[in-house]
Amino acid sequence: MNVLFFSAKAYDQQFFTEANRKFGFDLKFLEIHLNRNTAVLAKGYSVVCVFVNDTVDADVQQVLAEQGVQLIALRCAGFNNVDLKAAGALGIKVVRVPAYSPYSVAEHTLALILTLNRKTHRAYNRVKEGNFALNGLMGFDLHGKTAGLIGLGKIGLVTAKILKGFGCRVLGYDIVKPAESDGIGVEFCELDALYAQSDIISLHCPLTPATYHIIDSGSIQKMKRGVMLINTSRGALIDAAAVIEGLKQGQVSCLGLDVYEEEADLFFEDLSDKVIQDDIFMRLLSFNNVLITGHQAFFTNNALQGIAEVTLQNMADFATKAVLVNEVKSA
Repeated sequence: MNVLFFSAKAYDQQFFTEANRKFGFDLKFLEIHLNRNTAVLAKGYSVVCVFVNDTVDADVQQVLAEQGVQLIALRCAGFNNVDLKAAGALGIKVVRVPAYSPYSVAEHTLALILTLNRKTHRAYNRVKEGNFALNGLMGFDLHGKTAGLIGLGKIGLVTAKILKGFGCRVLGYDIVKPAESDGIGVEFCELDALYAQSDIISLHCPLTPATYHIIDSGSIQKMKRGVMLINTSRGALIDAAAVIEGLKQGQVSCLGLDVYEEEADLFFEDLSDKVIQDDIFMRLLSFNNVLITGHQAFFTNNALQGIAEVTLQNMADFATKAVLVNEVKSA
């Protein structure tokens, strides 16, 4: 089976080539994003493998179908960039990687929390310049603080376990209460209660019409003053303009982002010699209490190995007409 990868980096080629020794597929890697103009490059390929910032809307899928593509394989958990109704109408199957290493994202979440709290990024720069003053570096004990998790899937539950290990009280919200949450010690509650009581709020839910801008001006005003916000899930869960106002007012004390709503033109690329045109993003960077990483929470060797293995197994199941355990369909 021949597979065309879009948005592929050197590390994608490394891990997928290694994992492919077991499967023997014909893999071709392209650095360019999948979109309406590049979809024609899939001519002759039965499978395309895409990532979070590829465009897989109805127009793109129409072109893919005309090129003979039968399977869209997402090498990520989220599928908000795929028009599932269009895929169903065109007879194209869609598969994803629902879980690879939840520890990678959960641990990065804690890295953002700890860095923002103890201001180690600022201290590092000070010490390099010979400045050992502690003014402005005051943090707080995580022990005894209340952390609210929106989304209690695998990543959310692992994050809860880590936070409990720090001695935090952990509140959790999801559309369905997971059975494991009680054993971990998560207090399941409604969103308004989570907003009102949490010192730290971390997002671990998928992007759907119901969760789009779940953090907006209205929800921010319901939060405890001085809340720390963390997002390692999907950028459009947060209304960035509303959070900027929250930061200016002091309602939000710290913001940690590994994702950003308009990240498609920014993340995974070296733009150090260019002027970034996104005014909202540049405004966020101007705050000394905002920490942004470029969608790297998933980026561990354990996670990349798992992503490659599951993605290729999804393709193998498709090729052998086995049950597609990781298929996603329109509701």
